[in-house]
Amino acid sequence: MSNEMSTPLLLDEEDTVEAVPPSSSTVAILGSGDFSRSLAMRLVACGFGVAVGSRCVRRISPGLFLDAVELNSQEAAVAKANSLVFMALFPEHYPSLLGLRSALAGKILVDVSNALEMSSKTPSNAEQLADMFPDSAVVKGFNTISAWSLQTGAQDGSRQVLLCSDSAEAKHEVAQLARRMGFYPVDVGSLRSAKDLERKPLRFFPSWRGPVLITFLLFLFFYCYGFIRGILLPYLSCGQNSFYRMVLDLVNESLPCVALVSLALVYLPGLFAAWLQLWRGTKYQRFPTWLDAWLLQRKQLGLMSFLCAALHGVYSLCNPLRTITQHRLINDAYSQVKKGVEMPWNEQGVWRTDLYLSSGVLGLGILSLLAITSFPSVGNILTWREFTFVQSGLGYTALTLCVMHTLVFGWNFAFSSKAYAFYMPPSYMLAVFLPCAVLVCRCFLLLPCISTRLARIRRGWESTRKCPVSQHHPVWVN
Repeated sequence: MSNEMSTPLLLDEEDTVEAVPPSSSTVAILGSGDFSRSLAMRLVACGFGVAVGSRCVRRISPGLFLDAVELNSQEAAVAKANSLVFMALFPEHYPSLLGLRSALAGKILVDVSNALEMSSKTPSNAEQLADMFPDSAVVKGFNTISAWSLQTGAQDGSRQVLLCSDSAEAKHEVAQLARRMGFYPVDVGSLRSAKDLERKPLRFFPSWRGPVLITFLLFLFFYCYGFIRGILLPYLSCGQNSFYRMVLDLVNESLPCVALVSLALVYLPGLFAAWLQLWRGTKYQRFPTWLDAWLLQRKQLGLMSFLCAALHGVYSLCNPLRTITQHRLINDAYSQVKKGVEMPWNEQGVWRTDLYLSSGVLGLGILSLLAITSFPSVGNILTWREFTFVQSGLGYTALTLCVMHTLVFGWNFAFSSKAYAFYMPPSYMLAVFLPCAVLVCRCFLLLPCISTRLARIRRGWESTRKCPVSQHHPVWVN
């Protein structure tokens, strides 16, 4: 246990040259599939000798492997290996190798297989392999690297190779091999971690399911609400046929509402967490499970909000190209010429249009910046203060601009009886309530009497009912 705890997570590059496997060493690969071919190609490019072992060498098509790769039987390939043997075959074929148990004794077996299902209760493939070959050291690794990444090298795809094993020496040797191939080996512990590594490639957007579902339900709600209010009820009451609006108009009305509400949902859990800490008077109590899960999905909610806002911008740009828009413009111009009247200058309308367009463009621009900085490659080069400024400071600025965009668009229409057709308010009025509540709560948290207490709590201070010991220390509020 002490040796495992002392092992660095990201294995150091500054190792001795003697620890690196020499280029003249031979690596055996049991299996002749796609992964075996890609792995052999990469090993040969790095200067290693490669011996591929197959149950039937004759069925391997000529030219499938490089000329430098030796094609042998499984027994011959194992015999030619210095120490490393890659098990590039499916786990159900592991028992067929039991006859090689004596030949594999003392070798390092690298298991590259993955799990077949997420809910498997059986031990991991690597643990089963270790039970079959107790005299060999088993290392789990390279299973999260695709065959394409092996062929193209470390320039494309992920550069991390996750490794786990009960043998520190075997894990170290495989790590040196991975580094020679141009990858970054990462130590994830003992062989008990193999099950998580085998399940890793099977995960299908686990952190995106909730945000995508919430976004879809919000869009469904606003779309159905707009359909009932603006299309179905007018058709049933007075026979007005506006079903053509379902394709573009109604979608473009629903998208900004979804973007606004989902952006508010990004910052709402942070407010809940702050008020909960103020009420408890301590930061040392865990948040509820639902709040903790909500906090972890803020990034995905923000990206979904950006997607809806960007689609709203594209749909709005397409609006002048529509046939119905051109038809209305021509009809209005013809009616104006026929009546012989001149359209009066509307100063208020000009200011209103420019204000809501400008605030919308600025809000979308800041959302684009937030989306870019959410990428790990960009966020990793920012300090914590810079990242907080962008995601929190600029994030609330984007939310404020989006609220301004909505309010200026509505203008004074909310106070007109025409806005409540069939006693139903417009969709944007429903969408703006939650963002406004978030901004108001945020303003309350900025008050000195509240922000100072919250800063003290987050620096370890506890209220007297939680910690009766006297606490005196200065507090600086950012």
